[in-house]
Amino acid sequence: MTEGVPVTADPTFWNKIAEDYARKPVEDPAAFERKIEVMRSHLAPTHTALDIGCGTGSLALRLAPFAAQVHGLDVSPAMVAIARRKAAAAGTQNVTFHAGAFDAGFTALPQGVDLLCACSLLHLVDDRAAVLAQALRLLVPGGTFVASTVCLGESWVPWAPLLTAARWAGKAPPVWILSKQQLADEVRRAGFVDLSFPDVGAAAQISFLVAKRPLTT
Repeated sequence: MTEGVPVTADPTFWNKIAEDYARKPVEDPAAFERKIEVMRSHLAPTHTALDIGCGTGSLALRLAPFAAQVHGLDVSPAMVAIARRKAAAAGTQNVTFHAGAFDAGFTALPQGVDLLCACSLLHLVDDRAAVLAQALRLLVPGGTFVASTVCLGESWVPWAPLLTAARWAGKAPPVWILSKQQLADEVRRAGFVDLSFPDVGAAAQISFLVAKRPLTT
């Protein structure tokens, strides 16, 4: 891992697939709806939410009716452009999308956020410790962190060579092979507390995790 590079910095792959990605239906609609319900339960009308790795904005736009402000951040300008078009088409006024990396240079939210979501992101991150530390810093005391992460570490499938071949063919980004326990341990080491793993009916390889920033440090 490279210190100080908290997300995959090259957006080329995501820019290339952005339009096709936007047209794809949600893989597991029932699980997606249950995840949204969990996130909504941690939001109030006065809250601010941040969705990192927001892609084309689907989650951020779904959370918008339940918060005062929602922000989405993605490394891919092409993905963010689509998200902005979707927000404009929906007439959504309280969502702002940002293109860039989730690092110390991300200063769009100096006041902190009440809910921070990282869906389908942490298995793509080059330095999860830096991302988790930044998430902890941005959350208000008692704020909620929610992550939905592909964890292939317990699978019998030889994912490493398959993913390498797919990457060489331009069909996949770099992917870290994690176990659910490894991810949970990293979240705890970052300083989060009260970890829980709500059953949203997701596939076996998905870790759906909810954690809190402590009220005091």
